[in-house]
Amino acid sequence: MSEIPALEPFLRTYVAETRAAIEAPYLLEALRGILPIFLRAREKDATIFFFGNGGSASTASHFVVDIAKGTRTSLAPGPLGKRFRCIALNDNLPSVMAWANDADYSRIFSEQLRSLAVRGDVVVAISGSGNSPNVLEAVRVAKEMGLATIGLTGIGGGKLKGLVDVPLVVPSQSMQHTEDVHLFVLHFLMAFLRDQSPPSMS
Repeated sequence: MSEIPALEPFLRTYVAETRAAIEAPYLLEALRGILPIFLRAREKDATIFFFGNGGSASTASHFVVDIAKGTRTSLAPGPLGKRFRCIALNDNLPSVMAWANDADYSRIFSEQLRSLAVRGDVVVAISGSGNSPNVLEAVRVAKEMGLATIGLTGIGGGKLKGLVDVPLVVPSQSMQHTEDVHLFVLHFLMAFLRDQSPPSMS
């Protein structure tokens, strides 16, 4: 197969840009705000609701798998210690389609929150642009209901940045780098919560 001249420089640039987005100081500040909310949710048996569109929807689903399962230091059966209660609202396809078809796509997450969430729960809203109407509407409803709100975004943060209690805004104009960092944050949180949990929480 013939050589692809552009491959190596493109790869080097992509990796360098992603590294720059991860190493910026904003990350530590945001995580200092996010971790106490997650820990309090676990302690109080509160539910964490994740949601997003497109690639952010898959990140929301991935969050639920890793935070609910991957944070346990032991996979032994039985109710060992406190677990995280997590739901990805975009995984409920019949509800998503019903609200989109019968009402409006902007309500696919907010209406589920109205049915499922209670004061003290948490939402993690994921939107690369920070301007997805259904994500913004869900955050507005969450705040009305007394839920803690976290936003993962990028590309300037959009409207989401100013709506949530704790914003994590990736300093990049690239959707790919923004989503790369969101997945990095997911895996960091899972590993930290797993490895820093006391034995009684396993």
